[in-house]
Amino acid sequence: MTTPDNTVTRQIVLDTETTGLETSQGHRIIEIGCVEVINRKLTGKHYHQYINPEREVDAGAMEVHGITNEMLADKPVFAQIRDDFMSFIAGAELVIHNAPFDVGFIDAELRRMDSRHNTVALTNSIVDTLILARGKHPGQKNNLDALCKRYGVDNSQRELHGALLDAEILADVYLLMTGGQTALMLGGGDGGDGGDEASGAEIKRLDASRRPLPVVSAQGDELVRHQEKLEAINSASGGQCLWLAENSGS
Repeated sequence: MTTPDNTVTRQIVLDTETTGLETSQGHRIIEIGCVEVINRKLTGKHYHQYINPEREVDAGAMEVHGITNEMLADKPVFAQIRDDFMSFIAGAELVIHNAPFDVGFIDAELRRMDSRHNTVALTNSIVDTLILARGKHPGQKNNLDALCKRYGVDNSQRELHGALLDAEILADVYLLMTGGQTALMLGGGDGGDGGDEASGAEIKRLDASRRPLPVVSAQGDELVRHQEKLEAINSASGGQCLWLAENSGS
């Protein structure tokens, strides 16, 4: 995907894990995972960091992501990783599932550093895939697991939440969800999650460094036969062949 002026579109698919649910209760970020997408292709570049939250992880949150206080004890605090993280996402459009949650936690960390005017919403545009999913699939479950099932994305390794793994899975879901129809489903839905599941084909990621496909242009007799076919279509349609008009520059 490029913009109308052919500039590069850089997106960062982002996820966080935290000590709890509410920044108002002093909860902090403990993990950030990001993957880079340029012109709708995964580049293989990512950012991943565990963070010492300088507080205890709630037991309920630990059950979700499995990250313990002991695992975080020797990790850097957010102030130490801020510059590297902000540099990685600089200028990119952020793709986040339930963006207010993650953005709220990142902004809270920035405010702790007296960066009151340096919030993510001011430095990056944001796409909330939860809002996108609700628009495409109203009345259905739209959490990440449900979307994986619907679009045929393999999430079998997702026994626990993890920021980098969830960002990688979300990147696949987002590209499928915004790339047009993935499967033709006939019949009415029942309002549950089974009514519009994709075919279940696993995504095959191609190496970002692969050689581009060759472009083979028509030559000689092929061009002559093509022109003859257009003229035949034009004659049969009473002069309505648009391709012939485009080829003639009219």
